[in-house]
Amino acid sequence: MLRFDPRDPVRHNRAAWNQQAVAGSRWSNPVGSDVIARAREGRPEIVLTPTRVVPDRWLGDLGGVRVLGLASGGGQQMPVLAAAGADVVSLDLSEVQLARDCGVAARDGLSLAAVHADMAQLPLRDGTFDLIVNPVSTCFASDVRAVWHECARVLRPGGRLITGFLNPAFFLFDADEADRNGRLVVANRLPYDERDLDRLPPGRRAEIEAGETIDFSHSLEDLIGGQTAAGFVIADLYEDGWSPDAEQPLDAFMPSFVATLAVKA
Repeated sequence: MLRFDPRDPVRHNRAAWNQQAVAGSRWSNPVGSDVIARAREGRPEIVLTPTRVVPDRWLGDLGGVRVLGLASGGGQQMPVLAAAGADVVSLDLSEVQLARDCGVAARDGLSLAAVHADMAQLPLRDGTFDLIVNPVSTCFASDVRAVWHECARVLRPGGRLITGFLNPAFFLFDADEADRNGRLVVANRLPYDERDLDRLPPGRRAEIEAGETIDFSHSLEDLIGGQTAAGFVIADLYEDGWSPDAEQPLDAFMPSFVATLAVKA
C-alpha cells in the first residue's frame, strides 16, 4: 500500500501509476497488432481523451516527423505513431507504462525510444521535436504552466502540441455523493489540490493511500491561457465525455474533457 505523502506528489504519482498499470488500468492496456497494422497502412488512430479519436488533420503526415509522447506510456498512442512512420520518443513518469510501449514495439517490430522523466522537467534539448502528443495527464501536475513552457522549449518553431485535459468544472463535484437520481451537488472549491488534507472529500484520502493518484484541477486561464503565454496559438479544440463504463454522473450534464491543438508561434 502506498504512503500518502502530499509533500511529494510526483513521487507518489509515479508509484500510483506503476501500481495501477500492473493492476490493469484501461490506460495501460496495449493496442493490438491490428491497430498497428492499420497505422502502417496510413490509418493511425489515437485518443487524447476517453472516446474521441484525434482528427487526422491534427496529426498530418507523420513520415519522418519527430514526435514526443508526453506522459503517454501505456502501449497505446506512441507505438501507433511509430507504425505510421514517426520518429518517436515516449516520456513518462511510470516505468511500467513505458514498458508497455516498449513491449508493443518489440512485439510488432517498431522503433521508439523511452525516457523516464517528469513532464514538467524534460531532459531534452531545445527545439528538437515537431509534434508533442499529451493525453490527459496534466491533472497529475501541480504546475501546468511549467509543463506548457517545457513543451514550447523542446518544440521547433511551427511545431504542434496536441493535449487533452479535464475541464476544471469536473473537480467541483464528488461523484460518490450523487443522489439516487444522479443529481450532483458542489462539493469542492477550485482550484482543487489534493495536497491539502482538509479539503479532501470523505473517503478520498483512503483512496489515495490505496493507490489512487494525487490530482489537481487547473483554471482555464492556466490550461488554455497558459499555452498562449508559453508562445502557442490555439488552432482547434473539441470536447469529450467519459466512456460508458466509467459511470460518471457528470456525463449527464456536460462533457468533462477538452482537447486542444496548439502551434508554436
